[in-house]
Amino acid sequence: MASLCNPILFPPTAIPAQTSISGGSILRTAFFVLHAPQTFLTARISPKAPKSVLGQKFVYPGAAPDFAAVETQRFKVELLKELSKEKETFGSDIRTVVNVCAEIFSEFMHKDYGGPGTLVIEPFSNMMIALNEKNLPGAPLATRASLLWAQNHVDQDWEDWHSKLRK
Repeated sequence: MASLCNPILFPPTAIPAQTSISGGSILRTAFFVLHAPQTFLTARISPKAPKSVLGQKFVYPGAAPDFAAVETQRFKVELLKELSKEKETFGSDIRTVVNVCAEIFSEFMHKDYGGPGTLVIEPFSNMMIALNEKNLPGAPLATRASLLWAQNHVDQDWEDWHSKLRK
């Protein structure tokens, strides 16, 4: 049996000094810590989870290759359009930057994305690392634009794609 006790803190209370210094006094503060009764916060810890909890696992749908291919192409077009606004940053490397981002995005979409709730930060971190390793310009800008696009479109596009398949 384990006891879960949370101390209850009361605000500081002024305690006058017992000795004075040159006619003035020192003001001391203190916290009073009280413990709640243990019978109120007693919990029993069981080494096994209830059977009903063990049987309930959410399974994400698998990646959809057709959706991944279409979404990657759309990502590539939209990212090129967005990054073209920053010609001075990317210069002649803009297509290379977009291709690096699209390759990583495609790999994620084909292998790991399984629908709403499965978009993670890892592929975008990988984009930043890859762009920096290749000494390509504008890595932070390209990565941020990629992430924002994905956050704003991928889950909704998935829903739209799958709602059309159900019809």
